[in-house]
Amino acid sequence: MPDTPKLSTELALLLVLSTLWGASYTFIKIGVETIPPVTLIAARTLIAGAILAAVIRARGLVWPKDRGTWALFLVQACLNSVLPFTLIAWAQTVIDASLAVILNSMTPIFAFLLTALVTRHESVTARKAFGVATGLIGACLIVGIEAFGGPGQTLWAQLAVLAATVSYAGAAIFGKNFSNHDPMIPAAGSLVAGAAILLPLSLVVDRPWTLAPSGSSLLALAALSVFSTALAFSIYFRLIRTLGSVGATAQAYLRVPVGVVIGMALLGEKPDIAVWVGCAFVLAGVAAMTVPPRRTKTLKAP
Repeated sequence: MPDTPKLSTELALLLVLSTLWGASYTFIKIGVETIPPVTLIAARTLIAGAILAAVIRARGLVWPKDRGTWALFLVQACLNSVLPFTLIAWAQTVIDASLAVILNSMTPIFAFLLTALVTRHESVTARKAFGVATGLIGACLIVGIEAFGGPGQTLWAQLAVLAATVSYAGAAIFGKNFSNHDPMIPAAGSLVAGAAILLPLSLVVDRPWTLAPSGSSLLALAALSVFSTALAFSIYFRLIRTLGSVGATAQAYLRVPVGVVIGMALLGEKPDIAVWVGCAFVLAGVAAMTVPPRRTKTLKAP
């Protein structure tokens, strides 16, 4: 029997990842109420990295010892945690969790464009192009004309989320460099490298020993670190290997309805009917980008 993962399993993991990352925006929104963004993200990467390092030890996996691999971990950390995590956390001191998850849903669009125009390591098919276009229409319907028409003081926050989105797209493509590793290794390595960058910055910028975070912010940080980072990163690096960079980033579309619903339940946000119509387009885009077309069976000559 071949050991190739079943598509149904990978799509189920895509849904799990979408849920974990969809919830992260609500966790961040609660966390930044009393914890500054840099310190929140430094703690997030440190806790998640420590958890995955413990898992690596328990599984008997071996850390890479060459400088080249750790240099790659450092680049991946910047693209997939240091820059986007911090930008999104800062943005959510201004904008709602629902708007953040919606803007960040454009990751597959940038990943598609980067793979099509720069790396060209994945085939550009009409099916994927349709998925990108459909997902973009859904995202626009969810955001609505009002959100983009008059951003006012939230303009820089929205641009920060979009910048994080481009960074995530680059991370998905760069993550192909770790296809020969167990998914746990690059997940832990990039988080440890990210913590090494963010912890000194947190000490200088926020002086965390002077903070008095609330219990809800600490609980949100714990959930963000354990579930939306440690567990999510392990799944993410596996999906990059099995579904490809564009397929893996398709969770950004799927986490839109998840993130919006969680924001409604926990933060009292109230999206309008355009959100639900947009979600239908989003799901159609995910299916077009991640579900391969059926192969026609060839009949053998008698």
